[in-house]
Amino acid sequence: MPSIQETKRPTKEQQKAAMESYPALVALLEEINSDYPEIEIEETQERIKVPINALRLLAKILKETSQGNPISIVPVATEMTTQAAAEMIGCSRPHLVKLLERGEIEFTKVGRQRRIKYEDVMTYKKQQKAAQRKLLAEIMKEDEASNLYDS
Repeated sequence: MPSIQETKRPTKEQQKAAMESYPALVALLEEINSDYPEIEIEETQERIKVPINALRLLAKILKETSQGNPISIVPVATEMTTQAAAEMIGCSRPHLVKLLERGEIEFTKVGRQRRIKYEDVMTYKKQQKAAQRKLLAEIMKEDEASNLYDS
């Protein structure tokens, strides 16, 4: 699975550098009106064109790094193994296979191996989170109606 990963927590120095760089990059992004702005590497004075979407992604990376969060970038069309998908969802591999066989997540077979697109795993995960939030809201409404929160 092709991916770019930095799964270690950033150091305090990296967090500080990201905290200083993030606001500056966000401000510059608001002013840029080109799809391929040129940036200059200070150490080498080399100028390179960078797609604006890559700079926006860099801003998100800086924000997460400044908060001390590890980063992982996975191309959207990447296919995953059942084990990797199960880990991403937070369930066992056998449970994931049941979800696949019931059609809750799309997959393809390569020989005997099942492959799942990253974006399909993320779609399922988002749907599950939304369902959990809805259920929690319903439970809270029932509890309020039953006066469970009055003391």
